[in-house]
Amino acid sequence: MTEDRIDDQVDAAAGAGPAAGSGAGPELAGAGGQHVVLLSGLSGGGKTAAAKLFEDLSYTVVDNLPGELLANLAELVVNDPDRFARVAIVLDVRAGDAETAYRAMRGALEGRGIRPQVFFLEASDEALIRRFSETRHLHPLATGRSTQAALALERRLLDPIRAEADVVIDTTDLPLRDLRERIFARLGDLQPDTMPIQIISFGYKFGIPLEADLVFDTRFIQNPYYVPELREHSGLTAPVRDFVLAQPGAEEYLGLIQQVLEFGIPAFAAEGKSRLTIGIGCTGGRHRSIVLAEELARRLREAGVEPVAVFHRELERT
Repeated sequence: MTEDRIDDQVDAAAGAGPAAGSGAGPELAGAGGQHVVLLSGLSGGGKTAAAKLFEDLSYTVVDNLPGELLANLAELVVNDPDRFARVAIVLDVRAGDAETAYRAMRGALEGRGIRPQVFFLEASDEALIRRFSETRHLHPLATGRSTQAALALERRLLDPIRAEADVVIDTTDLPLRDLRERIFARLGDLQPDTMPIQIISFGYKFGIPLEADLVFDTRFIQNPYYVPELREHSGLTAPVRDFVLAQPGAEEYLGLIQQVLEFGIPAFAAEGKSRLTIGIGCTGGRHRSIVLAEELARRLREAGVEPVAVFHRELERT
């Protein structure tokens, strides 16, 4: 299987590059602990991929906003720090006069006490031209000129922003995983400490959850549905829980699942996944799967894995 690359994430206004400078730099949070990223760079360089990474970090991402509205956006961000605790604003030549828009946005933020962190993404002309050719997108400055000429003009227009960027990343030969690591490294304390885990109990007769990354089957365990006094109870009740966990192999199976996750969670996180979804299924999704989902969540939390959320899909059907 080939490694994900920035090329696969490119649109007509994307971009990324190796970190410029060193150290954490100046204070990058506002008085209310807000963090604002200005994400700029060359079209086709990976900004779309980077914006998705910021979305995974719960940033509000604003892309392709007309330059005339940026000052209003700055005021909105400052006046609602709870809603806009983390914001990433994509700002490039689509805004019109990119440098004027950048300085207006930066000035509006800094005038209100927020020092934005500026990321600039770039790549070689050869890589950018290949990406535009492969994706069949048109460079935003290509009207009346070749892609090569459009890129040369864009570099000149964006050079003042690049010169003031806190982080410059060259995505010419950069896998998506490495882009993620470089961005996270420069966010410092703002990067995620752990990968969220989501456990979904489900019934096979209703289908496997489409979002599941891993699926574990509990149908080898005796079904409480066929025990008259347990049938109408769900796996959230003590009698059903005790019955299921007392069945041969139940505890051992949970231990094996936990071992798989002890290996898998760090590996998935290192590969760049922002969330891991685990499906645990039984026939109807009301007894065995619920018990094991709840017990697995408890064990993971006790082992220090956080955050762990549990959802019981079939309980919502009744």
